[in-house]
Amino acid sequence: MNQYAPARRATTDELPRPTQHRLWRRTGPVALWLFAIVPFGLALVAAARAPKMHVLLDYWHVLAKITDDNGDLLFGQVFTYHLDQPFVLPSLLFWADAAWFGGDNRILTGLTVLLMAGIVACLYSMLPESLSTTKKSIALAGFSWLLFSSHATELWLQGTNGISWIPAVFFCVLAIACAHRGLSWAAGTAAALGCLSFGAALPIWFVLALIAWLRKDSRLRVLIPGAIGVLVVAAWFLTKPSDQQSLATSSFDLDGRLSVFAATLGGLWSADVAVVAVIAGGITIAALVHLGRVANPRTSGWIAIVAYSVLLAGMVALGRTTNQVPGGNVGLISRYVIVGALATSALLALAIINRPQWPLRPLFIATVTVALVTHAIGGTKAERVRHDYGPLNLAAVALRVDAPTVLDTLHIQRAAAPAARSLRAYPFNGTFTLGCKGPELGSHVPVAAPLPRGTDPGDTRGETSTSLTGDIILSGWATIGGTRPDCVLVVDQNEIVIGGGLIGLPSTVAKTKTAAPDGMAWQAIAPANATIGGVIAVKNGSSYRLQAQN
Repeated sequence: MNQYAPARRATTDELPRPTQHRLWRRTGPVALWLFAIVPFGLALVAAARAPKMHVLLDYWHVLAKITDDNGDLLFGQVFTYHLDQPFVLPSLLFWADAAWFGGDNRILTGLTVLLMAGIVACLYSMLPESLSTTKKSIALAGFSWLLFSSHATELWLQGTNGISWIPAVFFCVLAIACAHRGLSWAAGTAAALGCLSFGAALPIWFVLALIAWLRKDSRLRVLIPGAIGVLVVAAWFLTKPSDQQSLATSSFDLDGRLSVFAATLGGLWSADVAVVAVIAGGITIAALVHLGRVANPRTSGWIAIVAYSVLLAGMVALGRTTNQVPGGNVGLISRYVIVGALATSALLALAIINRPQWPLRPLFIATVTVALVTHAIGGTKAERVRHDYGPLNLAAVALRVDAPTVLDTLHIQRAAAPAARSLRAYPFNGTFTLGCKGPELGSHVPVAAPLPRGTDPGDTRGETSTSLTGDIILSGWATIGGTRPDCVLVVDQNEIVIGGGLIGLPSTVAKTKTAAPDGMAWQAIAPANATIGGVIAVKNGSSYRLQAQN
């Protein structure tokens, strides 16, 4: 007699395989889209929380060049080179930020994040329609985490770097996406806008010719962008300034340039160890060659992204090779990580398109792992960028009190100050503050008691490390009841506020005989030829006079 065990009803943790697949098809893409939004959100929050002040030389140099003292735009100057590069659109954006948005750095950092999102959208648009929704969602998540990597924090911390670099890359990727779809005129327009943005777009015409060739378009569609590319590069070479720019060496240095080339493509895998980035770059190139062997109209855009990334890495190696940077390799600089991110995004897309037999689960696991690991590695670089840029915000006070020596030290173009003042751009508008929640420049503060010199870390204490003279960077540290003061002020002999600065800086800037507690260091500035009565720390409305170092 045959006996059959009754079928056991599946529990929610033990669903039949077809049911599991249906659930994944419904919820998987939604979860992946939410996962893809996370790094965009993190970058947007960082951009919104960035300082108001433009602290980098390029912004103030360009603003001084393209405006007169009344803040009026000198249109002819917009078409001059900056760092040997065309700089038309970034120059206009710098002026628009100063004239229309109060010179707020956060406007440009936010725009940088949106342009980066546009790059992600362009890459997503190049995925074949034949791919499943799940695979396309996996690719989108990978693109987003790679391009919004923590390595690139510099781009959404200071809009000067973002707007100098990202518009050109955005227009180039847009041009590639349009050419991939056969939209030649749209691709040419985007490429032209890219060439008006920065030198990073100069090779795009040759990349468009490559796409036309891979798509087996007419010979004319191959020759026209190629010919335009020759003319553009020749015109740039014949008209660019002959001076050697920063981060450039004129020596042959083949091994150094190869190292920068590889590190630029592998920069996602190292924060400050060049050899790791170089090895990762080499592996990336090998994987791209292996997966890119099958070239057809479906992959033409992705082969073009690879070619553009390789050309960008070559331009960095040729134009910016030096060992005078953290890690000893220019390829590790934060803003150049987009080159490696584009190359790795192309690698992911080619793997999905050319290897349809690869199982979905390993592909998903590998993409998420690479996304999270590279983001975690970039945390060290992000922290270093924040550490290095923090003290530069002292430039806002230096501009307001007009301290020329300090401005030179901070590499801020003093010649831009009249135009910024006329345009009421930060720090020459009502949003400027010393951060004291009360006293500002010109305010009278009550006579401050001296800080006691106790030994307990919870004491109210502090000191200055420099002589109290104007137009130098005063420094020291202060702690009030073991907590950080709200601000530091510089007062004259009548207790009138004549300067101020930053508090909460790295302890290394204090330069005092007594070691500064972490996060309690400060720097401050007073005008040139000022008679300084003292430096005061303020906490919750109470003021304390800091002791001068003997």
